[in-house]
Amino acid sequence: MASVTVRVDEQTKREAAEIVEDFGFDLSSVTRAFYRQIVRERRIPLTLSYPEPNEESLQSIREAEELLASGGHGYKTAREMLDAALGD
Repeated sequence: MASVTVRVDEQTKREAAEIVEDFGFDLSSVTRAFYRQIVRERRIPLTLSYPEPNEESLQSIREAEELLASGGHGYKTAREMLDAALGD
């Protein structure tokens, strides 16, 4: 049996432990299972992608793009937008 040492910040470790413990595992068991899956599949079984925005966010993005395309005014900061909305 070999040992593996992994450095991770305390908050990440704590949050990960809570999740795996909710499934009835511990971090060591999940790490061993991950290694076995790497060997079995002969690949790194991770999905690396940015989270997809929900439909409400997608609609907001479309509206903003349409507003800018039609000559609407954009803002560089939230403060600039709020000042314009409040008439300051």
